[in-house]
Amino acid sequence: MRRTLLSIRDRLDGAGIILSGLCAVHCLLGAVLVGVLGLGGGALLSPAIHRVGLVLALVVGLVSLGFGVMRHGRVGPLVLGGIGLALMATAIMVGHGLPEAVLTVMGVSLVAFAHIRNLHAAC
Repeated sequence: MRRTLLSIRDRLDGAGIILSGLCAVHCLLGAVLVGVLGLGGGALLSPAIHRVGLVLALVVGLVSLGFGVMRHGRVGPLVLGGIGLALMATAIMVGHGLPEAVLTVMGVSLVAFAHIRNLHAAC
C-alpha cells in the first residue's frame, strides 16, 4: 500500500512538471501567435483555459506537494509551489499582455521546480 501511495505521489509530481511546462509553452506560444501573426486570439487567450489550468495546477500541486511534506517533512517545496501558484493566480487577475506572461512563466517555473525538489527530497 505504501509503495502504491509513493508511486501515485511521484506521478502527481511528474504531472505537475508536465503541466507547468505545457502552461509555459501555451503562454509563450500564444503571445507569439496572437501578437506577431494575429492568429488564434479567441481560443489561445480564452480566460477559461487559464482558469482551468490554474485549478489543475492547484489540485495537483497541493496534493502532491502536501503528500511530500507528510512523507519527508520538508516544507520548502510546498512553500515554493505555493508562491508559484500565487503568481499564476495574480497573472489571471492582471489581464492579457506582457505582465500576465511574465507572472505566469515565473509561477509555472517555481511550481515545476517545487515538484522537482519534492521528488528529490523523497529520495
